[in-house]
Amino acid sequence: MSKHASKYYHPSMNRDAAIYHKSHRTKIVATVGPACDTYDKLLDLVRAGVNVFRLNFSHGAHEDKAKIIDIIRQINRNEPYNIAILGDLQGPKLRVGEIENGEMEIVPGDILTFTNEKVKGNKERIYVSYPNLHKDVVLGNIIMINDGKLEVRVKQILPNNDVQVEVVLGGMLSSKKGINLPDTKISLPALTEKDLADLEFIIQKELDWVALSFVRDVKDIEILRSILDKNSSKSKIIAKIEKPEAVENIRDIIVASDAIMIARGDLGVELPVEKVPLIQKQIIRKCIHRAKPVIVATQMMESMIEMNKPNRSEITDVANAVLEGADAVMLSGETATGNHPALVVQTMCKIILEVEKTDYNYNREDELVPQPHSPSFLSDAICYNACKLARDVEADALIGMTQSGYTGFMLSSYRPKSPLYIFTKEKTLVNQLSLSWGVRAFYYDEEESLDDIINDQIDILKERKFVNEGDVVINTGSTPVDLHLPTNVLKISKVE
Repeated sequence: MSKHASKYYHPSMNRDAAIYHKSHRTKIVATVGPACDTYDKLLDLVRAGVNVFRLNFSHGAHEDKAKIIDIIRQINRNEPYNIAILGDLQGPKLRVGEIENGEMEIVPGDILTFTNEKVKGNKERIYVSYPNLHKDVVLGNIIMINDGKLEVRVKQILPNNDVQVEVVLGGMLSSKKGINLPDTKISLPALTEKDLADLEFIIQKELDWVALSFVRDVKDIEILRSILDKNSSKSKIIAKIEKPEAVENIRDIIVASDAIMIARGDLGVELPVEKVPLIQKQIIRKCIHRAKPVIVATQMMESMIEMNKPNRSEITDVANAVLEGADAVMLSGETATGNHPALVVQTMCKIILEVEKTDYNYNREDELVPQPHSPSFLSDAICYNACKLARDVEADALIGMTQSGYTGFMLSSYRPKSPLYIFTKEKTLVNQLSLSWGVRAFYYDEEESLDDIINDQIDILKERKFVNEGDVVINTGSTPVDLHLPTNVLKISKVE
């Protein structure tokens, strides 16, 4: 054993790591809610395969969120896991107000009036939480309600700034249902007053990831980034893609963000539904090429909110996300309010593992070659060749070191066939990298010779039974060690 390795042992690491760690490469994000808000229930989800917990700031008080954060961090201290916490901001979510008697039926041809005056809704006037509605919509614009189940068309802008609409698709209109404006460029800021208050809490609690809802362009990301930087926050940004403008600006948004979430719920309302599958596929591909983690979200296994098995289309949906190369797949109501939170995670994990048994397009080195124009071209080339060499020699482990996270994200983006282990001296990255495809991260802060560092890392993995005597491992690193240069070294060795 090398001289520093014992510092990094977890009390339970001498037990078989396979008992504690699922081997799925595509990560699982689970939303926390009333169905899984205790230590035991959250630990059950982790043992079932969860890598990241999502806190939805559209619901619940900060006090409740603080308790969940404390529990997750307690799990990370007590158990050999590095579970990340994602704070998901609500964003400028538009809704109708209260409806008399809770709901009312609207039929095609009905004329309704939307107002920004807080009134109990009826066939005369309905409150909408959007003060600029009359400024932003034009005649003929479609307005969708309740995830597109109801549809109205703008008929007239009244002198008092009310908006008159005609019902196109009718049904039951209930209180507080969401509104989408697929034809309209809304003028609301990406960060509302509520979001700013929630963001202050997220920064204070040092969450690993913060998701920005209803991103439209790079400016939205820049505003959030400036607030994080001003507060010296190390939280990384996930841009949620759920607006047509975001799809139009997707390249720049990917570059400006740290990760992407394909939020198919609102995206499927804001855009024609038949366009969503190809958009999903294209965004995943662009994210992989930019070494940015990408999450596929919304209604992945929704039937399991009540049922104990998913339907066939949900199984295929999860499998396709894995085959397309997503870093993570996300559960929302299935774990937050569902009847079987642990079972749905176990089921999703089984689907992922079954798909990952195949070699279908996982090793992407042939299509993801280093780009000469990249400012990190030389270190990209090391990462690329590390993955290629690991494949050629059928390495039992691919080991990387990172300070910024870049090497971890880059090695992950090549989707190597060998198990991927990343070591870092930045404690925040240990959890953040839990979102990345195939990555298992470890904290390590020694800075002696590169040989000592590599030996330590191999010993840590050997002690945790991730590698064994005689295994072939590939290490990446940088030298001189004290200069903290980008990755510039590649080494192959056998575990002694």
